[in-house]
Amino acid sequence: MHPTIQAVTERIRARSQDSRKAYLARIEAARSKGVKRGHLSCGNLAHGFAACSADDKAALTDTVLPNLGIVSSYNDMLSAHQPFKDYPEIIKQAVEGHATAQFAGGVPAMCDGVTQGQTGMELSLFSRDVIAMATAISLSHDMFDAALMLGVCDKIVPGLLIGALSFGHLPTVFVPAGPMPSGLPNAEKSRIRQLYAEGKVGRKELLEAESASYHAPGTCTFYGTANSNQMLMELMGLHMPGAAFVNPGTPLRAALTAAAAKRVASATALGNDCRPIGEIVDEKAIVNAIVGLVATGGSTNHTIHLIAVAAAAGVKITWADFAEISAVTPLLCRIYPNGQADVNHFQAAGGFGFLVRELIDAGLVHRDVKTLVGDDLSAYAQEPYLDGDQLKWRDAPADSLDRDVLRPVKDPFAPEGGIRVLTGNLGQSIIKVSAVKPTHRVIEAPAMVFTSQQEVKDAFKAGKLHRDVIVVVKGQGPRANGMPELHQLTPSLGVLLDLGYKVALVTDGRMSGASGKVPAAIHLSPEAVAGGPIARIRDGDILRLDTETDQLTVKIPAAEFAARKAEIPDISEHAQGCGRELFAGFRAAVGSADQGAASFGWGGI
Repeated sequence: MHPTIQAVTERIRARSQDSRKAYLARIEAARSKGVKRGHLSCGNLAHGFAACSADDKAALTDTVLPNLGIVSSYNDMLSAHQPFKDYPEIIKQAVEGHATAQFAGGVPAMCDGVTQGQTGMELSLFSRDVIAMATAISLSHDMFDAALMLGVCDKIVPGLLIGALSFGHLPTVFVPAGPMPSGLPNAEKSRIRQLYAEGKVGRKELLEAESASYHAPGTCTFYGTANSNQMLMELMGLHMPGAAFVNPGTPLRAALTAAAAKRVASATALGNDCRPIGEIVDEKAIVNAIVGLVATGGSTNHTIHLIAVAAAAGVKITWADFAEISAVTPLLCRIYPNGQADVNHFQAAGGFGFLVRELIDAGLVHRDVKTLVGDDLSAYAQEPYLDGDQLKWRDAPADSLDRDVLRPVKDPFAPEGGIRVLTGNLGQSIIKVSAVKPTHRVIEAPAMVFTSQQEVKDAFKAGKLHRDVIVVVKGQGPRANGMPELHQLTPSLGVLLDLGYKVALVTDGRMSGASGKVPAAIHLSPEAVAGGPIARIRDGDILRLDTETDQLTVKIPAAEFAARKAEIPDISEHAQGCGRELFAGFRAAVGSADQGAASFGWGGI
């Protein structure tokens, strides 16, 4: 193992000793009780299988064959989730005679692509916790010996995973839907967006470009949070190997779904190879996930989600762990927004199998981990294929088939992963520099302070931002308004950058998995409504964002800045409408971004 990766792992293990021990004791207590439905009363069990066939009722009564619970994010509005419509039937047919399967419950699946810049985005981050709770409710009937989680996007997979870890005694497989086929090239999509921001094309041209980009069932093809999710599930051993980026509606996709059902059915306590998810997701798995995130230039959202996921398994990680791992992990991928290729190009270049073999051979990930399919991560250095109608696996390509997209460790795109933690007199924030040109990685400029995305866009249209400027958007943290993504600022700030101005963003909000070429210090903690230093920044203050020293500072004497009154944003307008009134309890209970922004009362994760 790379000594830094090993040292970080040991530090996490020591930090988590008590909480992890308590978690494992809890899941062992649940597992030791045997088949859960065997403890249900006759009335309980009758309710649980009332709608089943006679054969399934008999199997569920005997407690000899496992019963699989299916939890799905299916809906037919969102492209990434539409393919899940047929999965329950595929699963049931795959295990017929060997197990039973029941659709345990559905979880909400909102799309950040639809809600970007809209009021609904203020529910987005909290939807993760709702999904976790909905998953727990789905599994709470004690009818199941294993579970299948059907989800893809943004907050959905982290929510499913947190919920599944509450039932950590159950073997659990995550079943993706795959990316849609490639559409409009990413460079062209970005060009049209910037032209629209400048007023050079209209809404008709913009909609045509967006529709050509997002055009079919499946996940969006850029490497945002959704596709980062799939990468992480494979590196944590919770997928079938190579399942992440196989397109929907293909025979291989259906075969992988069936194989997932068969595998998890064989991994229950009723057999000889029980693989509870709570044992799979341990310190090594979490470290592997962080390595995969930074090696691929993945979504900054996971600097929040992985902290919450780890906490659900009794593991304590910090932003410092991300930064230390990123500093020694080379960047091996260029996938949009860190390049022009999409995930289909990545898959064709060698895909996950090539990537994981490179990381194993370099000692950057733990090979000796428990996964759904075995006790060696090398199983994930293979790729699936169909030999006739038989699903098989073979070694991934020995060499990258496109070095503009995917490279070996010995010839990376960059020597480090690109996620940095910035500290200083403004608090602690995250920045992803993998797509930021070196000339833009140190910015010193006057601040201009805003409290909404719309204010920034209005100022841009009025020409007020056409100068060297660090745009500060406060009042966007989890306690303020649910920490929405501010992705709609990218085109405007990108225009300013292209005009030659020194431009950066500082915010206590998020910038999404599509964080790109504009240097952005995000997730700033403490947030403004908690009295964080960002609330004391004024227009004209000189800020310095420096990724060479990993500092984010305001250049004002310490005593003067500390004495300045915090201007707390008015958040009353975010309290009602579009269902926001239902989330008052979440806003009151949520932790800070650097603690996972969870609303489960896990303070001090």
